[in-house]
Amino acid sequence: VATILVQKGTLRVGDNFICGKFSGRVRALFDERGKSVKEAGPSIPVQILGFDGTPSPGDNFLVTADAVEARDIAQKRQRLEREAQNRRTSRGGSLEDISRALAQGQMGTVRLIIKADQGGPAEALADALSQLSTGEVRVDIVHRGVGSISESDVLLAKASGAIIIGFHVRPDSGARAAAEREQVDVRTYRVIYEAVDDVRNALEGLLKPESKETVVGDAEVLQLFKISKVGTIAGCMVKSGTIQRTAKARVLRDGVQIYDGALSSLKRFKEDVREVKEGLECGIGIENFNDLKVGDVIESYRVEEIKRTLESAASGSGAA
Repeated sequence: VATILVQKGTLRVGDNFICGKFSGRVRALFDERGKSVKEAGPSIPVQILGFDGTPSPGDNFLVTADAVEARDIAQKRQRLEREAQNRRTSRGGSLEDISRALAQGQMGTVRLIIKADQGGPAEALADALSQLSTGEVRVDIVHRGVGSISESDVLLAKASGAIIIGFHVRPDSGARAAAEREQVDVRTYRVIYEAVDDVRNALEGLLKPESKETVVGDAEVLQLFKISKVGTIAGCMVKSGTIQRTAKARVLRDGVQIYDGALSSLKRFKEDVREVKEGLECGIGIENFNDLKVGDVIESYRVEEIKRTLESAASGSGAA
């Protein structure tokens, strides 16, 4: 059933028509009170029964001379839409592609297919989800439409790596079976905000974690020891904090970083230790680096990855 507003001519029961990508025959007409009528003229709104599928709001409704003409036009439009969808989804990728792009510092994408019981909520949900996009991750609405979630929606989601979101609609039996077979994520909601929150969480999961560096201590090289089969060991004095065996280390010379790596050894009086505190002496070996000099500073630090939110990403991109 669809509601139309007649703009020109007279629509009668039994007329063949084309609307968007669907054809049909007017089987019944109902006025605004739900009363059956035989015809409708200009400026009269009516509900029509007889569609082959659910049209989209804004589609033009045209009466044709016969059913064959309407069916041919509908099939041609459906073929053109499939070709357009194939062109759009050919640029898409899998979730593995998204992870690889994020690892390379590129943009991540969450692709969605939206189905709703009416055109208005579908548009509102699409707009709300699109506003979640940031400079690093974005929402791509692959398709939105009105009606139940069908098997063709599942196949499109599989091809484009998309998630299906249903608002006040459910997948039919064929769609459920296809979703299980193709391992497509189908989510249904009755409140727009719940759908938006779920997608926001998905986007925040795709955001690259923010790296926070914490310097735990530094030590000054006072003396160097060359040990065969081991390399250079620096006799150091811890100037501040602690030097930790498992932390990362960088070598600074006159305030300039000359090496960044890890410790190969940390000793106190020939004993291996986990850490050395401020004011104590120790022997430090730098992994794969022997070009140490007296006066160098060895800085011990840790890097923590902090999960980022869309708000922090937006503020960070704005500051940049």
